[in-house]
Amino acid sequence: MVNAGYASVSFFILLSGFVLGYNYNARARAGELDRLRFYEARFTRLYPIYLLSFILAWRVVPLEWGAHTHEMFWAGIVLAPLLLQGWIPEIATFLNTPAWTMSAEAFFYLLFPWMARWKRPERLSPHLAKMAGVWLLGMIPGTLYVIFNPDGLPQVDRFSYGKWLQALKYTPLPHMASFVFGVLLAELDEIVPRLGRLRLILGVIGFAGTFGVLAAAPSLPYAILHDGLLMPLFGCIILGLAGVNPLSKALGIRPLVFVGEASYCLYLLHFNFWNLIHDSHVLDKLGLARFDPWISYVLLIGLALLALHLVEKPVQRWLRGWMHVWRD
Repeated sequence: MVNAGYASVSFFILLSGFVLGYNYNARARAGELDRLRFYEARFTRLYPIYLLSFILAWRVVPLEWGAHTHEMFWAGIVLAPLLLQGWIPEIATFLNTPAWTMSAEAFFYLLFPWMARWKRPERLSPHLAKMAGVWLLGMIPGTLYVIFNPDGLPQVDRFSYGKWLQALKYTPLPHMASFVFGVLLAELDEIVPRLGRLRLILGVIGFAGTFGVLAAAPSLPYAILHDGLLMPLFGCIILGLAGVNPLSKALGIRPLVFVGEASYCLYLLHFNFWNLIHDSHVLDKLGLARFDPWISYVLLIGLALLALHLVEKPVQRWLRGWMHVWRD
């Protein structure tokens, strides 16, 4: 299960499409979505922690220098702050491995105002068919990789490396179907009743199905599982948790919501925080190394919460105030 954690990236991208659709679809259909304000909101929400993740990566700079040609190194230095490194597979994970997803997200956010204007579904069946089509399209890149194996790898897993595999894993276009699926899921959310057993059943099916698939991950094609296969099950989970039922109430308790607010910080900063904790040998110095990795997980959550309240929220408020004044 832990070794299949990479599948959560697909969930993150799908969920971002759903959240944006949930908040903006109706406004966009009514012609009330201000694109400039939308882009500003996305920038101020995401960029402060994104920038912090690169500041924390200063210790990795010499390693990146040695791992790339000089041209690719300087391309990474220039493109990573601009959220463009994900378009070049060789430097997609430059300085901070998880940051490639933000390169993809930036592209999806650019397109979202036009996606959000799609007509609200009037009937369930045609909309489900549309979502199924997007799911199947999302499976095509991974399926083609499995069939043709362009890198000639005898076995493909999360530790494998190949030019085409890097493009499949880290460039934006193979992941676009997950984002679009999330936007369509938000439209489905508008027509599925929040009360009743249906959402609870969907949530349980989603969690159980996802657990089953991830448990069987070693026997499944990595390229397909990495992004695409789990879309319907992730959709069931989200619909279940967006309803009013025992499952959503159990996972909506205050401690979980409090930690959940820092999920973006945790996702984007965990790689460099982990390196910082272990490269400094602070656990050894404090005699706590025997409790690793669990104590590291607790520290990562604590550091993410600090980043949320000391960096993300204050800088976001300052940026939004500054941008508003500058625009006026």
